[in-house]
Amino acid sequence: MSSYLLVHAESDREYLRAPGDELQTDLGVLEVPEDVEHGRTLETHLGEVFHVRRLRGPDLFNHFERTGAPMMPRDVGLVIGHTGAQSGDRVLDAGTGTGVLSGYLGRIGAEVTTYEVDPEFAENARDNMRLGGVADRVEVRTGDLTDDLDDLAAGEPFDLLTLDTGDAAAVVARAPELLVPGGYVAVYTPFVEDAREVELTARDAGLGEVRTMETIQRELTVDDRGTRPSTAGVGHTGYLLFARLLE
Repeated sequence: MSSYLLVHAESDREYLRAPGDELQTDLGVLEVPEDVEHGRTLETHLGEVFHVRRLRGPDLFNHFERTGAPMMPRDVGLVIGHTGAQSGDRVLDAGTGTGVLSGYLGRIGAEVTTYEVDPEFAENARDNMRLGGVADRVEVRTGDLTDDLDDLAAGEPFDLLTLDTGDAAAVVARAPELLVPGGYVAVYTPFVEDAREVELTARDAGLGEVRTMETIQRELTVDDRGTRPSTAGVGHTGYLLFARLLE
């Protein structure tokens, strides 16, 4: 059952809670019903009103308990858009972290097996999958994906590999054994040296449609004087490689 986004009517403060959870803030205590229609209102014991909204993908990024810097929604969108990830896909993921990418993929109907080497991070990701309403579609495994490559390669192939780990090249080298024909690889790397290594490995592995892009996005500042690109922040987040098993 999916969670609810609770938005305070007066201040627009937001909280993400699963059915049956209890919200405790300075605005009062509120027990989240097991079933409530979206668009309804709920009140705390202090009479503070909250609007109930349907959970959407960006809410995962905004409200998941973080264990580091999660993948940005714009990068998640590029992964989904460039691989055509869809309902029913089998996805093998590594570098779960907060679990934003796995949560997005689960919410579009993919079946995800994701690996996280840090036990505390993995447990946090499991909690986030429950909060995101995708615990039945996203299996968070504690461990190093590279340790299980032989067993995974001998099993049912995957439609998509998504990697955000320092040893991504080692997995990409085995991609032809892990993917269905036409399946995709998507690799996020923070440093250009890693991006180069992954691309060269993808080529050596015989993958096709190999390309790497830097992800940059700038917001516009709109005010009375005019409109211009924002000067705040850095638009770069990292590098994304995409490749496909063509045979």
